[in-house]
Amino acid sequence: MLVKIDRFQDIHLHASSVKEWKQIYNQITPGTLQSSLVQAVAGHLHIFREQINQRVVQHGEAPRGKICFALPLNVPGAARVQGREVDDKCIFVLRGGQEFMFHMPMSMDILAVTFDVEDFEQALTDSGRSDTLRALLKQPVVKVSPHRLAESKARLLRLFYGSLVSPAADASGGHSEACIEGAMLETMLNLIADPECDKNQNHGSSPCSFIVEKIHRLLLQDSGSPPSVQEFCDRLRVSRTTVQKSFQSVTQSTPVNYIRCIRLNGVRRELMSTSGSELSVGDAAAKWGFFHLSHFAADYRDLFDELPSQTARKNELLVTA
Repeated sequence: MLVKIDRFQDIHLHASSVKEWKQIYNQITPGTLQSSLVQAVAGHLHIFREQINQRVVQHGEAPRGKICFALPLNVPGAARVQGREVDDKCIFVLRGGQEFMFHMPMSMDILAVTFDVEDFEQALTDSGRSDTLRALLKQPVVKVSPHRLAESKARLLRLFYGSLVSPAADASGGHSEACIEGAMLETMLNLIADPECDKNQNHGSSPCSFIVEKIHRLLLQDSGSPPSVQEFCDRLRVSRTTVQKSFQSVTQSTPVNYIRCIRLNGVRRELMSTSGSELSVGDAAAKWGFFHLSHFAADYRDLFDELPSQTARKNELLVTA
């Protein structure tokens, strides 16, 4: 079994270290980031636990050929997955190749389990409950029995940390890769098949989330000359008040601050993926619409707790890797 334990002070290094996931994390709240990522791979199973002290928005694509379940261990603030409100009494479901957007509050703690979709579908068929459960799993957020969820979290964590203590496959004991994968698969199936779980639930995306996510995507399309908040309002044909309330509800931030943070994160990724000889700080800033370098540097320092000139570049990251 492959086991990896990491701690980070940069959200982009954290995001790129999650195996097989194509994703971008953006830090929204200011200050030094502190995060941990614990991963284990056993056969077709990938399980990881991530804890991040800052508010973050994740955007990307789930691994193809997989199905992913995420169980929140701690949700200390407003959180949204695929436009749905979430709390610690639900699970998240993503299919391979599915685009996702996840707004995480500060200090969120989450456990994610990814199975090979063929293995999962076979287990679903063998369970005799496939039709009902397949319909339920079309929902990205599934409310489940609080009692069963607590039991499932405890069992998954025992299996997970047991695998970290004894990572080598042991054919005579319960820590073999096949045993761990089978036990986790059984745990997830029992959770969603529980009689207390409403199999007909359907939680739609909120209008507030639609507005925020639409503006997020439009911003990425026009990163070099980002529209103003009013221009976004005009494009979406909604009032500025509606946009303000939407961002406060979904991101706990103002639209101006959120848009600035997404752009600053974009610059940070540019800096970290290039050397100083390839791209200057000024050119990286210009790619994301920052042309007043003194204001840009101050905003960058406020968000990341360091100046852009202090951010490790590609050649420096390779040396420390």
